[in-house]
Amino acid sequence: MVSVFDLHKKYGKVTALDGLQLDVAEGEIYGLIGPDGAGKTSLFRILATLLLPDGGRAEVDGLDVEKDYRVLRRRIGYMPGRFSLYQDLTVEENLRFFASVFGTTVERNYGLISGVYSRIEPFKARRAGKLSGGMKQKLALCCALIHAPRVLLLDEPTTGVDPVSRKEFWQMLMTLRRDYGITILVSTPYMDEASWCDRISLIQNGRLLQTDTPDGIRKRYAKSLYAVRSDDMHRLMTDLKTCPGVASTYAFGDSFHVTLQADVTVSRLCEHLEQLGHVRVVAEKIEPSVEDCFMSLMKSLR
Repeated sequence: MVSVFDLHKKYGKVTALDGLQLDVAEGEIYGLIGPDGAGKTSLFRILATLLLPDGGRAEVDGLDVEKDYRVLRRRIGYMPGRFSLYQDLTVEENLRFFASVFGTTVERNYGLISGVYSRIEPFKARRAGKLSGGMKQKLALCCALIHAPRVLLLDEPTTGVDPVSRKEFWQMLMTLRRDYGITILVSTPYMDEASWCDRISLIQNGRLLQTDTPDGIRKRYAKSLYAVRSDDMHRLMTDLKTCPGVASTYAFGDSFHVTLQADVTVSRLCEHLEQLGHVRVVAEKIEPSVEDCFMSLMKSLR
C-alpha cells in the first residue's frame, strides 16, 4: 500500500532522508520509531504530497506521490504532528469544513468516525482552540478520516498527550484497522508504543536501522541485559561508566540498563560496585525493550 524507493531529502547541508526504503502492506499498522530529527516528518510530508523529494520515489495505493498527487490526496488522510485545524471554528464546524473540502458530508461517512467522534460530540459547539490535548487529537483524527481514506498517515499523533489518551488513541487505531481495513503508517518518538504495531522500523539520521515485528526486533538483541540499582543511584551512574567490563550503560526508569563484556560476570560486577562503597546492589537479568534495541543499534553505528 505504501512503497518508498531510495528516497533522499536535504535541507541545505542537513540530510533528512538518506536512501530510505520501506514497504507497508495493505491493512497493516506500521510504526516508524525514532527521536526528533530522525527524518520521520520529512517522509510523511513527501507521502502526503506536500514536499518533493530530492531523489528516489514513493508510491501510495499504487499512485506516484509526484505524478498522481491530485488523485492521491483523496485517498490519504494526513494528521500532522502539530495541531493544524482552525482554532476559531467549533468542533462541528471544523469537521464539516474538511468534509466539504473533499466533496462529502459528515452524515455520509459518520459510521467511520462515530467511534472517535462520539467521545467529543458533547463538545461539538466548543472552539477547537479551547479543547484539551486529547480532544484536539480526536478531532484531528476525525478530520483526517471524514473522506474515508484508504491510507492514514499519522505523524507523531500522541506527542504532548497524557498517557491515558495515548492508550485510548491506539485502541481507536486498532478498531479502524479491524473494522475498515485502513492501512495506517504512524510515527512516534515513544518506543513503548511499538507494541501496538504489526511491524516497526527504527529510524535515525534518515536511515532505517532495523525493520521487523516488535517481538522480532527484541529477539535480535544478542547480549544479556541487566537492570542495576544501588542505594546511591547518582554515584552509580558515574561508577558504571568507568567500571571495567561494562560494555554499555544508560538510565532507564528507576535503574540502569547494563550490558557486560564476554569475560565479565554479573556477580563480578556486583562485587566491584560493593568494593566502591555501594550497598544494596541489585542486578537483575531482564528482557530487552525496543528502546534497548535502538540504543544498541545506535552504539554499533558510532
